[in-house]
Amino acid sequence: MQPPIAVAITGGIGAGKSSALQSFRRHGAATVSSDEIVHHLLATDPEVRHALVEGLGDEILGDDGAPDRERIAVRVFKDRNALEFLEGLLHPLVSREYLAWREQLAALPTPPRVCVTEVPLLYEVGAETRFDKVVVITAPAKLREARRGGRKDDREARLLPDKEKAKRGDFVYVNTGTPEELDAWVAGVMDTLTRAT
Repeated sequence: MQPPIAVAITGGIGAGKSSALQSFRRHGAATVSSDEIVHHLLATDPEVRHALVEGLGDEILGDDGAPDRERIAVRVFKDRNALEFLEGLLHPLVSREYLAWREQLAALPTPPRVCVTEVPLLYEVGAETRFDKVVVITAPAKLREARRGGRKDDREARLLPDKEKAKRGDFVYVNTGTPEELDAWVAGVMDTLTRAT
């Protein structure tokens, strides 16, 4: 059996990457998000907890003694050095986890044809080489801001512009329509991918 085709989803904040990931799951792909992996690492990895406390202070711990995502976000939001520390710690671990997950899928008696990982900072950290295909989900800035409840986000300025991501992606979707339209587009991408194998 061939290993699954490894697909990354990336795009700007509020573009609809998570919705696209759900659509891929509905159409038969195995899926995981970097966010899910981070959540798992924060909840279960004592080395991550230790490194976070050492780098950011124990105010990032919740009442249960585990790293708390909201407290971490508050701590790094206006401190670029703290954010760079956090990303430098987590990105290699997230990559390790999704690569291990792909190996586990490939070892199944009947592996899925396609596996999809949502990687928001794919191009920013040079991770695109780890994937067979890249899906870029984009949307106009005003619409993405509205989806985030009108919140401005400093992270946006540090990201590769959507136009550049779109130029580099294999499949690009401008997510200005309905969820059904996105889902239909994903179905077409899945069809293209599975016909190619």
